[in-house]
Amino acid sequence: MPRTKRNLSIFQTALPITLIAALSAGIVQQAGFFDDPEPRSAIHEPKTVVVPARTYKYRSDGEFVKGTAPVDPPMKTVIASESLTVTKYQITANEYAACVLDGACAAADAPPAGSANVPVTGVSFDDAMDYAHWLSKKTGQYWTLPSDQQLAHAAGKLFPDDALGLDPDSKNPALRWLADYEREARERSKRDPVPRPLGSFGENEHGLADFGGNVWEWTSTCHRRVHLHANGSVRNAEPICGVYVTVASHRSPVSSFIRDPKGGGCSVGTPPDNLGFRLVKSTKWYAPFLVKFREKGWMA
Repeated sequence: MPRTKRNLSIFQTALPITLIAALSAGIVQQAGFFDDPEPRSAIHEPKTVVVPARTYKYRSDGEFVKGTAPVDPPMKTVIASESLTVTKYQITANEYAACVLDGACAAADAPPAGSANVPVTGVSFDDAMDYAHWLSKKTGQYWTLPSDQQLAHAAGKLFPDDALGLDPDSKNPALRWLADYEREARERSKRDPVPRPLGSFGENEHGLADFGGNVWEWTSTCHRRVHLHANGSVRNAEPICGVYVTVASHRSPVSSFIRDPKGGGCSVGTPPDNLGFRLVKSTKWYAPFLVKFREKGWMA
């Protein structure tokens, strides 16, 4: 193709794209997307660790049923191709109090035990989401609750395996009840409800601190019931949003509005000692846009 025609072809292709981009930018500008009427505060961001991309084993979350008999969820291999930036510690009482002082979060039900340098507890899923939204707005960074699988990525060897060792072909529900009873007895014997200062439970191989202690961490993962065919394939999965997975030494599904798990709201198993949370920070190039979308109410 002659150079003149080739240049004209490139120009004809690029022009519509340029016009569309300019028009879109104008619309977004008119919508006030780039306006920043409230300058970002010089707020202290929670300390984070970067968990490298890795491949790991992960037991699926939820209740799995084959026919009428409960079975252990399947184990799968996850290939996480990207690193994960997550708060090193659970969000502290002191950090959460700043959100309360700003009027963006409700006060926690559990006052800090002698120190603000402890994880905030007595907070619901909704409280944790409010804090994530507030921190995103204050810092311009996009903070979210981790999913159950992301928490497994970060927790490494400390992430619990909920398998009870049940025979997948057994049709005797009493075996599940007995296994649940034995596990709950073990969990109750280890109860230690008083939150401890940061670092009390040590770090894992990725530098993540205090995972698996006595503070169960909210995730963004809805609890679910999964029904399997006789051959083990999934027949249907029923997400139960409004009930979310919390994790420490074991998984525990908890209703989103519950702040004190000992007072009820846990759908199955031993209730958590305390409810708290840590956050994931997005490092995507478009993360600032997500912050704006959230502030404008265009996304949750």
